[in-house]
Amino acid sequence: MKPALIASVALSAAAVLALSACGGSSGGSASNSGTTTLKLVAADYGTGPANTSQKYWQGIADAFHAQNPKITVKVQAINWNDFDNQVQTMVQNHQFPDITEGDYFSNYAQEGLLYKASEVMTNASNLMPVFSKLGSYQNAQYGMPFTTSSRTLFYNKKLFAQAKITSAPQTWADVQADALKIKALGKIGFGLPLGSEEAQAESLLWMLGNGGNYKDATGNWTIDSPQNTQTFQFLKQLVGSGATEPNPGTKNRTDLWKQFAQGQIGMINGSPALIPIIQEGKVLSDSDWTSVPIAGKGGPLQSTLGVCDFAAAFKNGGTSKQAAIKKFLDFAYQDKYQIQFDKQYDLLPATTSAAQTLASDPVFGPFLKALPKAVQYPGDTVWANVKTEVQHTIGTAVTGDPSKVLGTLQQTAKKGS
Repeated sequence: MKPALIASVALSAAAVLALSACGGSSGGSASNSGTTTLKLVAADYGTGPANTSQKYWQGIADAFHAQNPKITVKVQAINWNDFDNQVQTMVQNHQFPDITEGDYFSNYAQEGLLYKASEVMTNASNLMPVFSKLGSYQNAQYGMPFTTSSRTLFYNKKLFAQAKITSAPQTWADVQADALKIKALGKIGFGLPLGSEEAQAESLLWMLGNGGNYKDATGNWTIDSPQNTQTFQFLKQLVGSGATEPNPGTKNRTDLWKQFAQGQIGMINGSPALIPIIQEGKVLSDSDWTSVPIAGKGGPLQSTLGVCDFAAAFKNGGTSKQAAIKKFLDFAYQDKYQIQFDKQYDLLPATTSAAQTLASDPVFGPFLKALPKAVQYPGDTVWANVKTEVQHTIGTAVTGDPSKVLGTLQQTAKKGS
């Protein structure tokens, strides 16, 4: 899944007042003639012109307009890497979108800028509960999960056979032993992406394997816990043994996924989004790879990382605008559009009904089974800043002093709380 919550946004009181007074301007409008224009800003999940998210959303907007001729939806798709910053700039300049998809800032809910899910969806209860909770602020849901993903361990069956490895790794010790056997073949044993793209995800997967997390069950930050420190001590010696690529802190997930697709890496943690990269690589056939539960310190993970991207609706108009947003979201969240999105971008649905439809799918089924017990990132405003620092610094924990790196991150989290 793509990154979310990259940075915290400090919104001025003037912005809130302007919005509550309907004084903010945007591409969306409601007129006395009874026509309404909504501005939808979406992250682009595509890999090129052929599958850009602009086409996906425009198709929905056109079908919606045919049934609701007095409501026009203007679609703006933004490259994922620029999405967060551009939405933040829109809000800061009072050019408020009506609907965003691809990210969710709890800061916006905190500032009173968003509608509750129940105010703009007829059947918000159809959204997967585990992710709906993540989209909540002060016990009210504002972020509406639109697409989800879970993680498994992918491995190259051909390299395993060449290295005479007969079964999937179950433990960290297995991972290291298998990775070193693959290294002996002249390949990278385990791909460890701790670069800025999604270091927070890779880190959490290893933390979970040792009973750790960014927070404990009561909501206290535990980044520098004994469990997490031990985890990164293991990763440091894993890297030092040569079982991974050199300098994991400089390696991004997407780049290593491409190397896996080219048959250069034996094992890597991945999501369904890795599948099209494998297919596009045209090196590994479907029988050359498989995915299994991620190995933990003492055995496979019982619950893995589950992430989602949210839709959010801004209070950018009166009741007519709210009603138009509700009509459009009800339309866009139909199962057929959820499934179209998932199959187009190799992601997972966010609604219970669409998940049930895909449960028996040979590609998506194994990932969907992991979703009900999925572990999510912290869902508070502090996480935005913590995540950014994790992305840029936690990779140094596998080449330097893990205790020092995790301790600094812990202090960042506590200061923001």
